[in-house]
Amino acid sequence: MSTTTTGADARDEEPRPGGPADSPFVRACRRQSGPHTPVWFMRQAGRSLPEYRAIRANVAMLESCRRPDLVTEITLQPVRRHGVDAAILFSDIVVPVAAAGVDLDIVPGTGPVVAEPVRTLTDVERIRPITRDDVSYVDEAVRMLVAELGATPLIGFAGAPFTLASYLVEGGPSRTHAKTKAMMYGQPELWHALCGRLAEVTLEFLRVQVAAGVSAVQLFDSWAGALSEADYRRFVLPHSAGVLAGLADAGVPRIHFGVGTGELLGAMGEAGADVVGVDWRTPLDAATRRIGPERAVQGNLDPCVLFAPWPVVEAEVRRILEQGRAAPGHVFNLGHGVLPETDPDVLTRVVALVHELSAESGDRG
Repeated sequence: MSTTTTGADARDEEPRPGGPADSPFVRACRRQSGPHTPVWFMRQAGRSLPEYRAIRANVAMLESCRRPDLVTEITLQPVRRHGVDAAILFSDIVVPVAAAGVDLDIVPGTGPVVAEPVRTLTDVERIRPITRDDVSYVDEAVRMLVAELGATPLIGFAGAPFTLASYLVEGGPSRTHAKTKAMMYGQPELWHALCGRLAEVTLEFLRVQVAAGVSAVQLFDSWAGALSEADYRRFVLPHSAGVLAGLADAGVPRIHFGVGTGELLGAMGEAGADVVGVDWRTPLDAATRRIGPERAVQGNLDPCVLFAPWPVVEAEVRRILEQGRAAPGHVFNLGHGVLPETDPDVLTRVVALVHELSAESGDRG
């Protein structure tokens, strides 16, 4: 069974005052003013929280992603603790790929490991299209979360075709992406067939989440920074653009994020997102000049700053808010995910500080 892109069964067509579509987060994504600059953290759902480690004890990662009760509880934990302006669905980028028939596991301390890496067109053709029934646990978890979150928006989650393809070609995480690039350069037809298939899977995975009621989606291209701009435009942009274009009429903001993508920011914006995530390497005002005035930005506190004394953290938060004023909309976030050793109390203080400073200064998304 296929799904529509509208999500009309889960959201009003016009934002209700005080509802998720009228939240500071969604308003900033749409380049509209709000009461304060919204803040959430990538990888906020887990890792640094003792309550997350307790609930995940003796539960494998993929299993936890397939249990709506665990997904709901883990997604809600940082909202309760930190008072962030948005929740992000607890999941993993390989969840839809596993649902498409790829034999893989998420190995603790390593990451996704693929039993039979993709080498041929026959391997690509074994990656079947997915339906809502294949990821019914995600549909159920999103609906449970929307009911629990009330006015707090929920962000949907998926990995971008390039990053997924890299895992499938390499067989697991890679520092050099040598096998991935060898396929790109040496077998471009096979590469595009693989990314095209993964774009279809990713788009359907996000459509399921939109139909169930998420208020925004984020497409993670974690490894895109390994590419030059020319290679990104040739081998990656068309497939990411296909995913984002497939959600153009979904009625929710689309966020696109990668790591080490300072030289790619303009091209990533062209892929069609409403918001471009910026890692900690590029100042937000410089990023805005590269991305252009048609898109909001998200970011970009270095996660390692959270280990510094509080006066240093506060100074960095002030700097990022100031630089973010150059953008037509700003969602405060880290420049990558929360590190496991982070003190959760520091995250809570950062949320309060962002709210306080942006409300006082009129810097409101």
